[in-house]
Amino acid sequence: MKTLIIHPSDTSTAFLKPIYEGIENKTVITHGKKRSEIIELIESHDRVMMMGHGSPSGLFGIGFERIFVIDNGLVEYLNQKENNVFIWCNADRFVERNKLKGFYSGMFISEVGEAYYCGLPKTPQSVVDESNNEFARMLGECFTDKKQLNESYDIIKNSYGELAKNNIVAKYNYERLYIA
Repeated sequence: MKTLIIHPSDTSTAFLKPIYEGIENKTVITHGKKRSEIIELIESHDRVMMMGHGSPSGLFGIGFERIFVIDNGLVEYLNQKENNVFIWCNADRFVERNKLKGFYSGMFISEVGEAYYCGLPKTPQSVVDESNNEFARMLGECFTDKKQLNESYDIIKNSYGELAKNNIVAKYNYERLYIA
């Protein structure tokens, strides 16, 4: 399986790299691609994994030519794939509105400021870091093992769910993981 990774270069989302580091036969883009190049890459890969900061309108294009590297203009191409991965804040609203398929997140706390914004004031950085690092490690293990997407979803819900019992940020994020 050929996997396209779209992960805009941003130090605040570098913790996501373990999700795809062990994947074989991958293309990773972090910046600088034009819209036409991104379309060609999506079409030539079996799976597209998109991660970083975003909104209900799409994945922010830090380092790309547009505000959003993934937005409504790419839905027709993403709709041709059934095992995509969408990990950014409020990706659920983008995925569900556009009837896309794959593993996706809702609002996802990855920074202390987001924890405060989401009603978890005084959350220490160590709690956010533990949630971030364990989520990425666990999901990365699923993709390294070449599991089917629904199987990866079940595993991450179980394993990350264990962390959620003792980590308030993981609990918040855990409740906002989906598959379609």
